[in-house]
Amino acid sequence: MKQVGIDAIRNVAFLGHGGAGKTSLAEALLFAAGNIERLGRVDDGSTLSDFDEDEKKRKISINTSVLPVVTPSGKINILDTPGFLDFSGDVYGALRVVDSAILVSRASVAPEVGFEIGWDRIKSRALPGIIFVNKMDRENADFSARVKEYRALCGSGMVPVIIPIGQESSFSGVINILTMKSYTKEGVSDVSEDIDPDIATYREWITEAAAEGSDELMEKYLDTGELSTEEVEQGLAASITAGKVYPIACGSSTTGVGMQAFIDLIFELLPSPNVNPVAEGINPVTQAAESRKALESEPLSAFVFKTTSDPFVGKITYFKVMSGTMKSDSHVLNANSGKDERVGSVFYVRGKVQANTPSVGPGDIAALAKLQFTHTSDTLSDKAKPIIYPPTEFPADCYHLAVKATTKADEDRLSSAIQKIAEEDPTFGHHRDPITGQTIISGLGDTHLDVIVARMKRKFGTAVESEEIRIPYKETITGKARAQGRHKKQTGGRGQFGDCWLRIEPLPRGEGFMFVDEIFGGSIPKNYIPSVEKGVRTAMDRGVLAGYPVVDCKVTVDDGSVHAVDSSDAAFQQAGVIGFNNVVNLANPVLLEPVMKVEVTIPKANMGEVMSDFNGKRGRVLGMESMEGGKQKVTAMVPQSEMLKYAVDLRAITRGMGVFTATVDHYDEVPNMVASKIIEVYKKEREKAQAE
Repeated sequence: MKQVGIDAIRNVAFLGHGGAGKTSLAEALLFAAGNIERLGRVDDGSTLSDFDEDEKKRKISINTSVLPVVTPSGKINILDTPGFLDFSGDVYGALRVVDSAILVSRASVAPEVGFEIGWDRIKSRALPGIIFVNKMDRENADFSARVKEYRALCGSGMVPVIIPIGQESSFSGVINILTMKSYTKEGVSDVSEDIDPDIATYREWITEAAAEGSDELMEKYLDTGELSTEEVEQGLAASITAGKVYPIACGSSTTGVGMQAFIDLIFELLPSPNVNPVAEGINPVTQAAESRKALESEPLSAFVFKTTSDPFVGKITYFKVMSGTMKSDSHVLNANSGKDERVGSVFYVRGKVQANTPSVGPGDIAALAKLQFTHTSDTLSDKAKPIIYPPTEFPADCYHLAVKATTKADEDRLSSAIQKIAEEDPTFGHHRDPITGQTIISGLGDTHLDVIVARMKRKFGTAVESEEIRIPYKETITGKARAQGRHKKQTGGRGQFGDCWLRIEPLPRGEGFMFVDEIFGGSIPKNYIPSVEKGVRTAMDRGVLAGYPVVDCKVTVDDGSVHAVDSSDAAFQQAGVIGFNNVVNLANPVLLEPVMKVEVTIPKANMGEVMSDFNGKRGRVLGMESMEGGKQKVTAMVPQSEMLKYAVDLRAITRGMGVFTATVDHYDEVPNMVASKIIEVYKKEREKAQAE
């Protein structure tokens, strides 16, 4: 794969709703540029982009693929991102290193939710971009209708630049309004304005948009009402780079019509990586601000935006060179960890195909294999001139699943598999719940975790099965009581005897446990008091109501008796267990549940539904706050037991436009009606276990 200078590179992310044809479009551009000999199909699992087994099986993109399109004009590094929301972590990684974006939409339907989400991401990052209306050959394709909808949704900065010749079954080519050239199967030729009645209107929109590119152009346009072709192209490119204007193009990724025109447009209007020539970071030693220019003469710095792990190939690290040159057979510094990394072969990737290269210059994207200490969002740099770039801000994991290994061998491999997946997926989380003992994995949705479970088996040979998450309830008391714990057993020979009296009283929430010795006169010898406490703690861990640990109580041992022969540490431990169970039952025990602080950002139109949903989940709304872009932020307290499927619920309510975070804030008493059901289930499970 040939190397090109930074001015001839275009780094673009493909965004859009699932099914809009992003992967097919990337494949068609590769084919049109002559980079591949055969046009792959998503349905056949034959595209360069969707090479993962899960992607072929599900016929959706799960990972971001890097697909360089090499042409005589230069190189377009396409980052084909997933359209399904469960895999949006890869979208955030891609957007961190591109200089522009292509928002792909279907010609036959109004803008879908994935279009709106993609548009929000483009605007929030002030990225230049192009709207590509795909599948112009399909039934109900309507370019004019889509243009009106885009302008209504996104503003007048949406201007058609490449328009169709015909549509649906009659779609035969496209026209670039800037150059007034048509692209058909017969080739490229000049056309006149009267070929399409909308061209005059579109050219007026383009001229107005171009005039916004500079004060000089705006002044001339206001004075004369006209701009030259060169001025239009110059002003339009400036307006696009500034994020004021987004050109609209069209074509068909399945027939290949319009692909060459689109390639030309990308090079004409989208910026190269040197549009933002200075990258800002910090010195890891001094913590002072540092910057690098996108020049070969600068010290090396490269940002890692993606990591994958393969049991056969090992770890593959995807990076963008921000400054200097990444060379094969060299050493670099991981500025985040301070570790030296041995660089073997540097290679370009096109899907899963690798092509070695001696070096990669500034602005370009490539990969390395088998780095030991490097993870996503790390910075690789020159040892003498270290720099750390800000990490990618990934969406927080919000959907949880309990898993367990199916066999003992799988159990031994589970921890390793989880660690490797966590390395390649920053949106994947995991922990072991200390109360329930369950292994909890988390991600961005149910499909995300389904894929991860399948990946554990396929890539790492670890089979797991899911189980219902057990809420980490706790138990406590609300009253005071005093009771005896007496253990006496005679089975021939030396017996067992332990006797203690315990008082219990509640402590403030979160205070934990306090054990007090108030034995006077030696009714229980001092050496047996720790045994009583140990028995009490054992009973606390086991729980009294529903098998959950007892917290926030003070237990005092104030009396008891001893047998000269039969008393022992074990006997007084058992007395402590019995005494604690007895006294708790007299002190009005209750269940406590974890309550989560939930922050939801949603479109204002969904406020009523979200509030109603919180009410149905026993939630308590704390406040509301208006956000930019017509969004609303709602803060609420909601029991964890009601939040297990909230990622799915919120997505259904807001069509995927809502996001949320949820963290355990405190524990609160479970309502009697809910608590009685939990206790009843526990009793039945215990009876079943005892019967077995």
